[in-house]
Amino acid sequence: MTLAVLAGSACAVLTAANLLSLGVASSRLRPRSRRPTTRTDPVSIVRPVCGLEPFVEETLASGFRLDHPDYELIFCAERADDPVVPLVRGLIEAHPQVPARLLIGEDRISGNPKLNNCVKGWQAARHGWIVLADSNVLMPPDYLQHLLDAWRDDTGLVCSTPLGSHAGNFAAWMECAFLNTLQARWQYFGEAIGLGFAQGKSMLWQRDFLEAQGGIRALGAEIAEDAAATKLVRAAGRHVHLVDAPFEQPLGRRTPRQVWLRQLRWARLRRVTFPLFFAPELFSGAAVPMVLGLVAAGAAGVSLPLVAAALLLLWYGPEAALARAKGWPLSWRLLPAFLARDATIPVLWLGGWTTGATVWRGNTLPFDGAVSRPAPG
Repeated sequence: MTLAVLAGSACAVLTAANLLSLGVASSRLRPRSRRPTTRTDPVSIVRPVCGLEPFVEETLASGFRLDHPDYELIFCAERADDPVVPLVRGLIEAHPQVPARLLIGEDRISGNPKLNNCVKGWQAARHGWIVLADSNVLMPPDYLQHLLDAWRDDTGLVCSTPLGSHAGNFAAWMECAFLNTLQARWQYFGEAIGLGFAQGKSMLWQRDFLEAQGGIRALGAEIAEDAAATKLVRAAGRHVHLVDAPFEQPLGRRTPRQVWLRQLRWARLRRVTFPLFFAPELFSGAAVPMVLGLVAAGAAGVSLPLVAAALLLLWYGPEAALARAKGWPLSWRLLPAFLARDATIPVLWLGGWTTGATVWRGNTLPFDGAVSRPAPG
């Protein structure tokens, strides 16, 4: 085969896979305006808190405005002097109609600080359905209904990928380009083909199921609790299912360094916990097919600008259409954000294979291939 045929064929396969994933995700996702069925199961929501993040007052306050008849909020902080503690206490006092508590302390069951912070909340929860929800999740009024509605007979866990919103600058739009039409899209595609995996932002558990698998301590078997959750659910012969419309994570302003470090941390986590699934991520953006397409065009004597323009349209037009159809954040800034994201993906992929450590909220996480193990007892 000639170079033009080989490179062109590879480019076509990658482009077709990209379009297929967008189509499958589009069929699986629903606009946020869709109302779920009405379920009134009692639910405990455990929210670990640490520090003052952008929009933290709005995201934490959203938990007090849920349209659900029977739920409780349990906030978990490691230290009484954490700057978010007065805010949480103020919100609890301002909403006496919602059962809510703040628990302070840490149970060191693993090397995962967030999981350690959640243990006391899990143990204190009064209900059989328990949601572990990050502090930066903006909960819509029907938050719990959407989670409960996604539970099926073969479900072991329901979760939601984060939907980046309220982008305050270009770096935040680049974060949206990673979170929404790339990572969320592929997560919904994976679920559609039976390879659903957990995301730690919002996780709905049935207490009896997780307790039968070793309890919350079992989520310390990996450096990330969502990776441990995925493996635990699959080992039990069940599936991870997603809500049909992801919940927002307001971003505010970001620096390029913040976006890079966050994406590098996640890439390393995926490589350590699921290396076979991480390996093909090199081809998830347009950079590799663009190079292949231009090589094929050059070898065949076809106009390079024409091929580049066609590939950009085929890759980014459907992405923008998905965001528009689902009511996700959309702006002219997304096009340069797509380009910046896809130029970064090969570098992130290479960085994902490196070892070392990263700092997350003051905690050092090692990425040397080892996994954290629950502490005895």
